[in-house]
Amino acid sequence: MVIKGKETVPNTEDFKELRNLVTHHIESFDYMTEKGLDVMFTRINSVNVYDPSTENKWKISLENPKVFSPQKESLSSNSRKESLYPFECRQAKISYTGALMADVCFQYDNGLGSGLGAVVREKFEFGELPIMLMSNRCHLQGADCRKLLKCKESTSEMGGYFILNGIERVFRCVIAPKRNHPTGMIRNSFTGKREGYSDKAVAIRCVRDDQSAVTIKVYYNRNGSARVGFWIGGREFLLPVGLVLKALTETNDEEIYESLNCCYNEHYGRGDGSVGTQLVRERAKIILDEVRDLGLFTREQCRKYLGEHFKSDIDGLEKESYPVVAEAVLKNYIFVHLDNDDDKFNLLIFIIQKLFSLVDQTSLPDNPDSLQNQEILVPGHLITIYLKEKLEEWLRKCKSTIEEEMRNIKSKFDFENHADIKKLMNKNQPRSIGTSIESLLKSGCMTTRSSLDLQQKVGYTVQAERLNFLRFLSFFRAVHRGASFAGLRTTTVRKLLPESWGFLCPVHTPDGEPCGLLNHMTRTCRISSQFDSNGNIRDFRKIRRSVVDVLVGVGMVTSLPKLVRAGPPKVIHVLLDGQVVGSLSSNLVPEVVAYLRRLKVEAPSIIPEDLEVGYVPTSMGGSYPGLYLASCPARFIRPVKNTSIPSNNLELIGPFEQVFMEISCPDGGNGGRNNSSLATHEEIDPTGMISVVANLTPWSDHNQSPRNMYQCQMAKQTMAYSTQALQFRADQKIYHLQTPQSPVVRTKTYTAYNIDENPTGTNAIVAVLAHTGFDMEDAMILNKSSVERGMCHGQIYQTEAIDLSDQKSRSGSGNKRFRRNNAVKSAHSCVDADGLPYVGQKIYPNETYCSIYDGVTNDYKPMKRKGTDPVIVDFVSLDMKSKNHPQKANIRFRHARNPIIGDKFSSRHGQKGVCSQLWPDIDMPFNGVTGMRPDLIINPHAFPSRMTIAMLLESIAAKGGSLRGEFVDATPF
Repeated sequence: MVIKGKETVPNTEDFKELRNLVTHHIESFDYMTEKGLDVMFTRINSVNVYDPSTENKWKISLENPKVFSPQKESLSSNSRKESLYPFECRQAKISYTGALMADVCFQYDNGLGSGLGAVVREKFEFGELPIMLMSNRCHLQGADCRKLLKCKESTSEMGGYFILNGIERVFRCVIAPKRNHPTGMIRNSFTGKREGYSDKAVAIRCVRDDQSAVTIKVYYNRNGSARVGFWIGGREFLLPVGLVLKALTETNDEEIYESLNCCYNEHYGRGDGSVGTQLVRERAKIILDEVRDLGLFTREQCRKYLGEHFKSDIDGLEKESYPVVAEAVLKNYIFVHLDNDDDKFNLLIFIIQKLFSLVDQTSLPDNPDSLQNQEILVPGHLITIYLKEKLEEWLRKCKSTIEEEMRNIKSKFDFENHADIKKLMNKNQPRSIGTSIESLLKSGCMTTRSSLDLQQKVGYTVQAERLNFLRFLSFFRAVHRGASFAGLRTTTVRKLLPESWGFLCPVHTPDGEPCGLLNHMTRTCRISSQFDSNGNIRDFRKIRRSVVDVLVGVGMVTSLPKLVRAGPPKVIHVLLDGQVVGSLSSNLVPEVVAYLRRLKVEAPSIIPEDLEVGYVPTSMGGSYPGLYLASCPARFIRPVKNTSIPSNNLELIGPFEQVFMEISCPDGGNGGRNNSSLATHEEIDPTGMISVVANLTPWSDHNQSPRNMYQCQMAKQTMAYSTQALQFRADQKIYHLQTPQSPVVRTKTYTAYNIDENPTGTNAIVAVLAHTGFDMEDAMILNKSSVERGMCHGQIYQTEAIDLSDQKSRSGSGNKRFRRNNAVKSAHSCVDADGLPYVGQKIYPNETYCSIYDGVTNDYKPMKRKGTDPVIVDFVSLDMKSKNHPQKANIRFRHARNPIIGDKFSSRHGQKGVCSQLWPDIDMPFNGVTGMRPDLIINPHAFPSRMTIAMLLESIAAKGGSLRGEFVDATPF
């Protein structure tokens, strides 16, 4: 805290921990605007527009995207634009957006064999892109507490959300399958693909560097063969796996046979960890025979075969040769995260071996509902891939428009003039692309022809309600399993699995329909991003080369093409971000894993500090063995102590590697381990396994678990101090506790995250007493005198936005204005001369509070207050953009909401009750020694069945803290 005279201003460092909770939202958006859009634009295919009469063509492509910070609309073109701040958007009910600009590149080919001409670039504006608060395009980024106050924001402002039409919207992070990781699965639906298909397959969600994804499934056929399945334009294509292998690289049948068969060695039995059987040889022959039966022997023949079958299904390749079409299919749909065909070949071999192991039951299927096979979809990634699809659609529409114009005989269109091309492209409304992104964030719904390889099209954003600060904070830590799972009858996806330990809170999930689907990240859980710890954008290619160099230095044999390799249990395959980079001897792997973990902590410049080192050892019928390394973004990570390193030993681990690690808890002894499997890591703090909201419950380890779950929900429902910038907001409804207090009993989390900046309750003197019959069944008696002194008083602020431009008028909206009717003297006491109410005026039901004058009809329209309760005018603001008269006004009313019979109150332990009586102070019981009277009375029967022992502890500790004048630490465990 900085104290200057009587002014107390917090430091930015006071809120560092709080702002770390939302970094995955902000960093994903920052990467999108800094580099993600550039990468995505390079992935957008150019379109070729041909002149049918001359075979001349225009090549049209997109380059150099740029997102600008939000600016106000200037009334004249010559005036300098001013910065637009978030509080202005909230008050004016507009969106916090910045312009999206890009170059459209034109290249002309005259068809004479001279090739493409010079590039002509034209600037196009693609609408307004919503800007995330506190991102690198927001005017608040890097602001200290004084600047935030100057910009009319709370000092604890975290950012991470959007303002659309004055409403705060936050992206709801959704679980997605782990990228670039082969997952074995068994599903009955696979048998319905075609006749002869089994229920077993290996799926891998391949993600490009522009965050777009293609899921590949390798299905097992009952005849011993396999099929590679992928989707194009809403249709799934199934190819013989041997055909894909031969089309990828120059190889022969013997090399494919030996590569597939290397996982089987007759010297090793199943008990030794072998994953192959004799049946692998027969299946390899069947795979090769299928390709031979099609008359395909060479790579060129296989590619020609692919080109013939896909030429009509891929847009823009109608005039290309068969090999070019086949190259496009292999590049854009087969293992798109890899650029090298040899790497794709090696990965497909690995997947086929894993599929055969799954069929032979030498390894177990992977659980797609387990967190170790999942990652998270963050806002920057979704916006990028959705924007990419909209830009590609716009280019296709432009091509169709130009071709249609050329077919028009009466048109004066000049194909060789790029200015005419530009005019036609502008007719397709490029600004609508920004509108599409804004619509996605407003509604959470995507309007897309394809699914973008996502499991849902709705439910991506929610309104960031500020009922209280804890509710607001929880939106950023929430992780949803997916809207498509809500209607399923099965409870499999809702189960709390042990793999979630330390990453998802076991307590903080709602009851009812979303139970188990809507989870919250733990206090220490973070999401990996494209930024390193110093704030620099990572070069993932450089990182992968560095990791491979380290592995080669410790004995890894690289995956050279056409090199016959051994398989488990003799050697273990090494996969780095979905690429088979080599193999390690089984004896060396434990030492290599320990060495990598040490480098993560001691040399993050060589090995990234959040590298996931997932070592799956050989076993008898367990998970498929391998060393799976992941450095990609959007993964769950959390810190633990590496006990093999003496100092500075915090290591970031992921859910996949955690399953195969030995991590001890400080209070759990050796956890039942024997001496042969000693713990290599240690938990930092026991409270790291639960969320921030769950950590605020005092001594939660003494409560029954369901009570802690109820408390997480009720903490987000209570009326509290929602925001410090209340006077500058125009929310439709805000609940506000008038005199909140800092709790006497608090946890360390309460202090670490500065919850006192937005307190959520009131300290009270409680009598646990069976007094009369008005406190039965969770009813409670409140001291009327305490309530009259201000206990639990609150207000509801409601803002009414009046927009004269939206009101229907025969003469248009420009002739309407706010003005008082001076002829009606009775309205003068309620309405000021400008037609708006006096600030502080008390308005009764059916009383005029605003007057609108129509300049054409010369009529006055009074607006009268609806409802049954009187309100007070708290704030009036005008939008002064209009040259003549303001057309928009926000009137905020204040409703007094003091405790009455029927109101619900709650402790911090899930004990809720209803006020049954408000008794005067003289009728309340009193202490025989001190004469003190309680503020409320609850029934002692609330404790035994609920087993909220922590509530008793809090009552005793709070009394002791009050007498000593000290806060009491109530951190659990």
